[in-house]
Formats: sequence, structure tokens, C-alpha cells
Amino acid sequence: MDINPLNLIASSVFTILFLSSALLPTNSQQFSRKLSKEEMGIKRETLSHLHFYFHDIGSGSNPTAVHVAQAATTNSSSSLFGAASVIDDRLTEGPQISSKTVGRAQGMYIFADSTQVALSVLYNFVFTEGKFNGSVLSILGRNPMSSAVRELVIVGGSGVFRFARGYAEARTISMNMQTGDAMVEYNLYVFHH
Repeated sequence: MDINPLNLIASSVFTILFLSSALLPTNSQQFSRKLSKEEMGIKRETLSHLHFYFHDIGSGSNPTAVHVAQAATTNSSSSLFGAASVIDDRLTEGPQISSKTVGRAQGMYIFADSTQVALSVLYNFVFTEGKFNGSVLSILGRNPMSSAVRELVIVGGSGVFRFARGYAEARTISMNMQTGDAMVEYNLYVFHH
């Protein structure tokens, strides 16, 4: 019987492929799958109210708000349109800067309105005290400085605040336009597990 070398090679390749696929582990990752709340350790949802003061210091030898960008038009704009700052501000229990620190506000704000002083903000409130120590809330939104009360969106969090959602109310207590120093009172209303 004549054996065709091409048939022999094809048969060998098929056998090798078949055996190797049978011997490979079958625990492949899925792109998505449905999870139960129990798998993720999610219990009942809690609504928490957090109250603290935000100290944005742009002056002195140790500022917590640093101006990092400025558009050429900012110099002539009364709204500071195009300016951007990065922050690492203290969050305190009371309005005095010497009050107990409960966390840090880290992120940035951009002057994003060409007609009025309004910020587009991206903050992470990093908590360092109590049951929220080590947890973070992420804040996003438009902050028109001329409004007495501004609402920002809580878009998520980590630690105790996994799956968080809610809103933050900001009220300016004091602001010095010459130095850039400001103190803002925050009330956060957040659903979390």
C-alpha cells in the first residue's frame, strides 16, 4: 500500500491539533457575566451624609492648589476661561484650618465657561478618619462660583464607597480673588453598600 506523504502530514497535523486542544485548560475568561450581589459581598444600601470643609490655598510657600495651565486668552477674560489648577486640599471637620483633618481633596478644576466664573471639577475625596478611612468618593460636575449652592455629582468610589452614587452640595464660605484662597463647605449625600 502506497502512503501519500501529504496525507500523512495532514493527518499528523490534525492529530496534534486535536490532542493539544483536548489537553489545554478550559477555564477561559469571559468578556462579561452576570454576578449576584452575594458574590460581590453587596448588602443593603446605606444613605450617608458627610459634612466637612474644603480649604483651597493658592498662596504662600506651601499652596494646595497649583495653577498648571493658562490659555493666552485668560489674561483678558474676566471668567479666567482656559485656566487649570491641580489640587491636594485639606478636608476638615470644622471651618477653621486648624480643625481636625478628615481627608484630602485631590484632583483638578478648569475654568470652563467663557462668560462667567464656572469650574469644571474632577475631585477625589480621600478620607483618612473614622469608618471611611482609606475610602474615596469621586466627584464630577459644573461649579458656577456665583451660585450660593452648587450641586456636583458623586460618580463612584472605592473602599466603603464601592458602587457609590449621590450628590454633593458646595457653599463658598470665604474666597479671596487676589490670593486664590477659598474655603468651601460640603454636604455629601451618598448611597453606598
